[in-house]
Amino acid sequence: MGTAEDRQLRWFNELSDDEAVGALLLVCHSRRWATEVAAQRPYRDVDALLTVADDTWMALPAEAWLEALDAHPRIGERGGRSAEFSEREQAGFGIVGDDVQAAIATGNAEYEQRFGHVFLISAEGRSAEEILANLRSRLANDPDAELRLAAEEHRRITRLRLQRLLT
Repeated sequence: MGTAEDRQLRWFNELSDDEAVGALLLVCHSRRWATEVAAQRPYRDVDALLTVADDTWMALPAEAWLEALDAHPRIGERGGRSAEFSEREQAGFGIVGDDVQAAIATGNAEYEQRFGHVFLISAEGRSAEEILANLRSRLANDPDAELRLAAEEHRRITRLRLQRLLT
């Protein structure tokens, strides 16, 4: 029988190529990433899948990162192409005062104007105030460094989503 994780990994390994890419696109909206990770099946265990997912993501060109970033809602907002995942990840945001909400909205707009993509942070377990402080500090980054940082945050998010998909 095995654990639930073993059963889910077996399910993933047995999907058709198109189905596996579709499942991966639920957690990360880079078609190139999803195609490359699906192509390396079967995985012997979840750790092997996570390692390939991480390595593949970090080796992608900026265009693939931007494709995935474009699928995310702004921090503090709902939606995006993985709305269920995003809502869960931002659940810790909780009830936020109007002043913090307004500051995050202003920061999101400034960030997008400066960098050309949404501000991305692995929000799970972080307070709105902590996210706002991070947003403000990242506005000082140069665009290349910020894209790499956003890609690293996306890698963390994708890793959490993959773990949830397989449990």
